[in-house]
Amino acid sequence: MTRPDLDSVPAQFKHYVEHVKDMDVIESLKYSSEQTLKLIRSIPEDKGEFRYAEGKWSIKEVLNHMIDVERIMAYRALRFSRNDKTDLPPFEENDYAPEANASARTIAQLANELSRLRATTVDLFQSFTPAMLKREGTANKKSISVLTLGYVISGHESHHRQLFRDRYLIK
Repeated sequence: MTRPDLDSVPAQFKHYVEHVKDMDVIESLKYSSEQTLKLIRSIPEDKGEFRYAEGKWSIKEVLNHMIDVERIMAYRALRFSRNDKTDLPPFEENDYAPEANASARTIAQLANELSRLRATTVDLFQSFTPAMLKREGTANKKSISVLTLGYVISGHESHHRQLFRDRYLIK
């Protein structure tokens, strides 16, 4: 399992894939999860509704967003790995966030869900053969491989972990 060629990664995902350095997809999924859960579990519950600026998502909304994106990307990977040639539609993250009811949940609940979800994502990617990882499909009118979707999942999480450090958790 090698890194995808950045030239083949759709532009909106390159930033995420670039977050993953020198790891195969399984290793990167496990590592990013460990690092993110360690950070999230250190956040006090009373910070869950914190927003670093007006109009930005709260910590709990970002966590829920991370869960939503991982589910969608893993679903895409599943479909493409099975050689499903159906063009998949885009999703609008800004429409999802207010409908997620993140404020009614605790940081601990969201962290636990993220942990369980990552375990199933790792299981899914471990089940893929090298041929399955190379398969591509179309989502949001862009071609993307199963392997790249794994790196997008890991890199998206790493991106938000960095945002937590840089914008949400500064002292």
